[in-house]
Amino acid sequence: MRVLGIETSCDETAAAVVTDAREVLSNVVHQQLAEHKPFAGVVPEVAARAHLDQVGRVVAAALARSGVGWDGIDAVAATAGPGLIGGVLVGVMTAKALAAARGLPFVAVNHLEAHALTARLTDGVPFPYLLLLVSGGHCQLLIVEDVGRYRRLGTTIDDAVGEAFDKTAKMLGLGYPGGPAVEQAARTGDPGRFDLPRPMRGRAGCDFSFSGLKTRVRMAIEALPQGPLQDADVADLCASFQNAVADVLAERTDRAIGMFKAAHPAGRTLVVAGGVAANQAIRARLQVLAADRGLAFAAPAPALCTDNGAMVAWAGVERLRLGLTDGLDFRPRPRWPLDPDAPKAAGAGVKA
Repeated sequence: MRVLGIETSCDETAAAVVTDAREVLSNVVHQQLAEHKPFAGVVPEVAARAHLDQVGRVVAAALARSGVGWDGIDAVAATAGPGLIGGVLVGVMTAKALAAARGLPFVAVNHLEAHALTARLTDGVPFPYLLLLVSGGHCQLLIVEDVGRYRRLGTTIDDAVGEAFDKTAKMLGLGYPGGPAVEQAARTGDPGRFDLPRPMRGRAGCDFSFSGLKTRVRMAIEALPQGPLQDADVADLCASFQNAVADVLAERTDRAIGMFKAAHPAGRTLVVAGGVAANQAIRARLQVLAADRGLAFAAPAPALCTDNGAMVAWAGVERLRLGLTDGLDFRPRPRWPLDPDAPKAAGAGVKA
């Protein structure tokens, strides 16, 4: 089985061909860095136009690099939400058109499920497993029981962790994208110089909060001598911020491990996925935690943590195995929770 996957939910236009034997035959990603850099962040309308300009070329490149012609493709999958709806529409309509023209099944993929299942593509992780999903728009702890079966243990009550990285980078003048820039600067910094908070640490449950941490970074910047920030100040702030984030993620995940083991005594793997999972310091902290708690640890290669077509194609494979396809009348969704029964997070103006 070979599936073409298309991803356009944010600022990467991506396509890939993946087989049910866990082979990534191609994985093409066009990053919209030049389009969004002047704005120091993703502009939805700009992203949608860039997807429209690039999606045909990216799909053609993915097919060419895979060495598989259209006769060798068994289905077309696309991210159908959640995400920036303009971009999602571009990918879904492209996938529907290709499926209709070629007489192929169409699979509407939940972007979060694509991240959640990537470790099964890269590491063959069996169900159930505990997932820490960390990205620019999401920060959740979930028990992954099967395709389409997720139990959310915790979520952010305000900002996602990737957003906190991006805004910290912006305050420090590091530009866009912020996550890799903060990680790079932190390598030469002193993580103990700035006393930053660990929000939610020690509280019951597994929810996250990062808004206050961002505020303390801003206050630390304002407390420095007036004038251009020195390189050492930037590096130390990045290292202190990254260390605080890693502490929070590890503590919250540790609580979730106890809940996971109680629900699934045979479960044996901690998985981290999403764009922030590419951060090596955070991966290392979670790997130590997993070992301490007697769990295996799995994290996709960094290129498969950030948004890509291979994860979408693989989610398509997983759904096709179960006979799950979608009609061409499927409507893209700007919001699409993995656990629709989970209670709304309370805090930061959000009602429970």
